[in-house]
Amino acid sequence: MARVVVIGAGMGGMAVAARLSVKKHDVTIMEQSHTYGGKLGTVERDGFVFDTGPSLLTIPAVYRDLFNKTGTPLEKSVDLIDLDPAFGYHFSDGTALDMPGFGVGRCATAMQDVFGGSAGQDWRDFSARAADIWQITRRPVLESPLSGMRDLMPLARDFAAIKTVAPFTSLRSIAAEYLKDPRQRTLVDRYATYAGSDPRKAPAALTTVPYVEQTFGAYHVQGGIRRLADALYTRLLERGVDVRFNTDVVKVEIKDGRAAGVHLADGSVLAADIVVSNADARHLYADLVQDPRGTSALSKLQKATPSLSGFVLLVAARGRTPGIRHHNVWFPSNYDDEFDSIFGTNPRPVPDPTIYACVPDDPMMRPDDDHESWFILVNAPRHSASGERGCVDWDTPGLADQYRERIFDVLADRGVDLRQRALWSMVRTPADLERATRAPGGSIYGTSSNGARAAFLRPANISPIPGLYLVGGSAHPGGGLPLVGMSAEIVANVIGRDGETSQRT
Repeated sequence: MARVVVIGAGMGGMAVAARLSVKKHDVTIMEQSHTYGGKLGTVERDGFVFDTGPSLLTIPAVYRDLFNKTGTPLEKSVDLIDLDPAFGYHFSDGTALDMPGFGVGRCATAMQDVFGGSAGQDWRDFSARAADIWQITRRPVLESPLSGMRDLMPLARDFAAIKTVAPFTSLRSIAAEYLKDPRQRTLVDRYATYAGSDPRKAPAALTTVPYVEQTFGAYHVQGGIRRLADALYTRLLERGVDVRFNTDVVKVEIKDGRAAGVHLADGSVLAADIVVSNADARHLYADLVQDPRGTSALSKLQKATPSLSGFVLLVAARGRTPGIRHHNVWFPSNYDDEFDSIFGTNPRPVPDPTIYACVPDDPMMRPDDDHESWFILVNAPRHSASGERGCVDWDTPGLADQYRERIFDVLADRGVDLRQRALWSMVRTPADLERATRAPGGSIYGTSSNGARAAFLRPANISPIPGLYLVGGSAHPGGGLPLVGMSAEIVANVIGRDGETSQRT
């Protein structure tokens, strides 16, 4: 049995703690805030409930496996609701598409009915390519502790596999190869933002995101996705994991060349045999690790493009919106301007943004049937008050309120005048996200997937310092609930039952 300290009670930190507890390790989680869940937050007010982080669950098998291996099944803790239709897409030419929540064939049929031409067959062909990429990359990339090109040498020698994965082809380029209708290509562009990225630079491998969504289904958790965090926290208590809130880690203790515990803000030191960081990787290597090996890891990390952030608007609304779906997207006429505004040399709040809104038809998330809880997310540049390149100072007086009004205006122009129905609204900027989660600049996913080398610039689960591991959205294999759950399984498997590890040096 090893003494394990986990830094951060986000979903990755809690998931790895639960898995390690089954292996008989003595696990303590240190969380700097007053609650658990990390970016999987919630706001409750006047009977309105909002998820303020992830609003969609895909690949539920990741969490079914976690709950099955740590106690009772997932369905004993939460109610999973399959969404159908799941998405309402609204394009700048006035076209509206209701997308099923499950089934590539059903989604292709829906596209055929709305777009016409060869849209249905084109989507089937596109999805077949994505399925091949998923089968090739799932085990060696997503389910293994990738730390460099050497881990993929067997794959690199398979020329047929390399041709299929097309590592030097962008998501936008592969979509153009299969999809004739520009509206389908716009829809695919959006999936790059699931990884905080620019579709013009993100790899073709991200075709697996819509494939996974449509193959394994799109799910809601009754009462809000936050209920998944509640269930996982309860599982930790059942397993005897010690979770300490308002406990700030300020330094990782390094002794005899390996991680040996953590220093806390109150001046105390908690010794450990193993340290697992669920903190943002930049924060870990820049602030918590004082060691040349950490400096080297940070240098590599700084070569990657940080992911985009998000501007969130919560709206408590009177009445019901005709035709609204659980997930809704309104696209602009010039999608490229959005990515230029975020990733370009002159970052700014996107003037004509894509607007995503989650409006759950869930009686547990509204005071009654004549009201709606609107979670609105707009992609945004990261925050910096010091003029950091690629950032916006979201604390500039008046900026957040001005942009809230801009979002109301754009939404009204696109057919939903929500301002007249709003009882109250609340804003969360990238600066607020940074303060709440210590994600630098409010980056939602740590680093983006921009560029063919992005996967190798993302921090590995096994750090260069023996005894120190990384879990969560800023580490391999990436952000989003399924990948965060996968990262926890990777780390738990790497750490052996008796404290022995497969640490590579």
